[in-house]
Amino acid sequence: MTERIYMSSPDVGQLEEDAVVAAMRSGWIAPLGPDVDGFERDLADRIGVAHAVALSSGTAALHLGLLTLGIQPGDIVLTSTMTFAATTNAIVYTGAEPYFIDADPVTGNMDPALLREALRTLHAAGETVAAIVPVDLLGKTVDYTAILNAAAEYDVPVLADAAESLGASHRGRAAGSFGRASIVSFNGNKIMTTSGGGMLLTDEPEIAQHVRYLATQARQPVVHYEHTDIGYNYRMSNLLAALGRAQLTRLDSMIARRREVREIYKELFAPVSGVEVFGATGDHDDNVWLTSILVDSSVTGWHPQELAAALAQDDIESRPLWKPMHLQPVFSGSRGVINGVSESLFERGLTLPSGSALSADQRERVRSAIVAFLDGR
Repeated sequence: MTERIYMSSPDVGQLEEDAVVAAMRSGWIAPLGPDVDGFERDLADRIGVAHAVALSSGTAALHLGLLTLGIQPGDIVLTSTMTFAATTNAIVYTGAEPYFIDADPVTGNMDPALLREALRTLHAAGETVAAIVPVDLLGKTVDYTAILNAAAEYDVPVLADAAESLGASHRGRAAGSFGRASIVSFNGNKIMTTSGGGMLLTDEPEIAQHVRYLATQARQPVVHYEHTDIGYNYRMSNLLAALGRAQLTRLDSMIARRREVREIYKELFAPVSGVEVFGATGDHDDNVWLTSILVDSSVTGWHPQELAAALAQDDIESRPLWKPMHLQPVFSGSRGVINGVSESLFERGLTLPSGSALSADQRERVRSAIVAFLDGR
């Protein structure tokens, strides 16, 4: 039986094991500790921001970021429709209304022109937008220059969902450093992992302080347990932070290995009419977290689902691009500015194994399976 090949399995080894064992032996098994403090400093320095707050997930970071920006029930929050459900779920946790913005066809990220259209339409109708949550898709940043300019024109705060883009950049500035605050994710399949976890990043001390407060059950600074606000149990554990610190030292090398994988796909599909590597322009700004292809079946004569089925026969994982949020049953009826781009990307896209942990043999197995499929067509 062949070993299953995953799209993006955790890339961990002896360095990470040693870091976690050292944290355990230090006695800091409780949720907080010196590795949490150190991880926050390490990542803040890497991104170039003043403050970082280590949390239990990227979703928790989004939730607390929105609450700290003052988002309340009934507010309108503009966000990308081409994203994972966690982005929209966090908006709904606050009681706010998610308002979806469709995608740029080249990157799949929030289309700045459609964002401006939404801001203009809602403003003209007398409705106030409380926040904008753009999402960096598959490791490529949104056009922060255009989005922040639009947000400033209408005086709307931006909370950047950089869950997928740690290590990427926009015009030389690191993902995670944009907006009033940004969030990143360390889920098991991300560019680097703490098993589960996330972080909120900001230059504003008041935001960082309030997020820490809410994340630790909103406990008042007195000896007994005193609470004047609803809080959450959202802090990262010291053990997971130790894992994250080790992973962060390897981030650049892990990105480099993913870039090698993308180059294999670019070379493999270059002669195939009707197939393009999605968002591969300007790769130097991309953390190449996941590599996807777009298939024009009217040219190729085959659909991405057929390639996925062929890969599955060899126990190789692949997956469509995110199903847009406005198509999800749970968000049916939600408002937005939709032009069909994200739906087209969902129908034509397929994400292939992209992880830095892929061995040379695994890379070759994936390549051979794709070649066999293409030869059969």
